[in-house]
Amino acid sequence: MADKHIYTTSLRWDEQRKGILSSEGLPDIEVATPPEFPKGHPGIWSPEHLFVASAEICLMTTFLAIAENSKLEFTSYSSSAEGVLEKTENGFMITEITLRPRIVIPHEDKRDRAIRIITKAEKVCLISNSMKTAVHLEPEIVVQP
Repeated sequence: MADKHIYTTSLRWDEQRKGILSSEGLPDIEVATPPEFPKGHPGIWSPEHLFVASAEICLMTTFLAIAENSKLEFTSYSSSAEGVLEKTENGFMITEITLRPRIVIPHEDKRDRAIRIITKAEKVCLISNSMKTAVHLEPEIVVQP
C-alpha cells in the first residue's frame, strides 16, 4: 500500500441550502444544512451527519481488518454513533462523538479478544486520529445464544 492516497469529491449547489456531493465511481449524495439551523432541511444528509458517520465507518472497517488478520470469530457487527454539536468560544463544533459498536461472538472465551481488537481499532482509526473531536468508545460484546 502506498504511503499517500488522494480522495476527491465535488459539490454542486442545487437549490435553497442543498447540494449534490459526488465522487467519481460513487453514487451521488444529496446534502444540506441540517434542520436545526436556519433554512435547514430535514431528511437529507448534513455535514454533521457525515462527520459522525465517517468516524463510525472508520471504526467498523478498521475493526474488520484487524479481526480478519487476528482470525477473530464473530457473527455480526453493528453500531450506532452520537455526535454532540455545541457552541464553543470558537463557534459551533462537534465536541465529542460516542461510538457504540455491538459485536456478536460465538463463544464467551472470545470476549476479551474482541474487546482488545475493537479498542485497538479505535486507537488506530485514521479518521478519529485526524479529528480534534474527542471520540469515545462504548463497545457491547454479546455471546450468540
